[in-house]
Amino acid sequence: MSRKTLTCATATVALLLSTGLATAATADDGNDLTAQQLSDKAQEGLVKAKSVHMKLTDKSADAATSKTQPTSIDLSLDQDGNCAGSMRMGSDGGGVQIVKRGAEVWMKPDADFWKAQMPGGQGSAAAELFKNRYIHGSTSDTLLKGVADICDLKSFQQAATGDSGDAKSLKKGAETTVDGTKVIPLTHKEDGTTTTMYVTTDSDHHLFRATETGNGAETTLTFTDYDKPVPSATPSADQSVDIGKLRSELQMQ
Repeated sequence: MSRKTLTCATATVALLLSTGLATAATADDGNDLTAQQLSDKAQEGLVKAKSVHMKLTDKSADAATSKTQPTSIDLSLDQDGNCAGSMRMGSDGGGVQIVKRGAEVWMKPDADFWKAQMPGGQGSAAAELFKNRYIHGSTSDTLLKGVADICDLKSFQQAATGDSGDAKSLKKGAETTVDGTKVIPLTHKEDGTTTTMYVTTDSDHHLFRATETGNGAETTLTFTDYDKPVPSATPSADQSVDIGKLRSELQMQ
């Protein structure tokens, strides 16, 4: 279970946020708020959120053919580093359920994930030994430390305020409805890539969805449940295996 698998997910989200929520050089005037004002409010809401539910889908060819790059993430996370959700890899790399409370981490890989992440017969052996159970440990363990990256809402918030280089020009579109939510699209095009931020029309003007297409990219990132607490339930002792047992099994292979 390489740390690279988890940090790839962090990098994907951070790149999309830093590209889309950039400072606008120009903005189309519209009813009530300009594109710049809507972008500012969306950025402010995301940066101040105590928690959020994040969904990522990456349909790019690179993600689809990589066993270490996530094609989907479904995660509730907060500023305290707590999270609960799941992640799936491309190229039959399987999936893993993740729970983190404070420094404690639980990971429940499926059989395909074990086989993709561990060489030779180790993956098959681990899949059978730990079938339907969580690996439990803490962020002080190198095998689990990478979970802290994907569960860190603050890192995504920092990405949303990072310096993206040249100022961006945003085009404000007409109000529309996406998955039952009324939104206003803000679009930026550059070098064959189109980034669109969908900002809610309600008074909070939250970032609801961000998409990036072109040049091989096909990524969608959705944010809901702003400030809603992350589920606090953790796997029971009989559902879990200490990380030490996994280490012992690896040494025996």
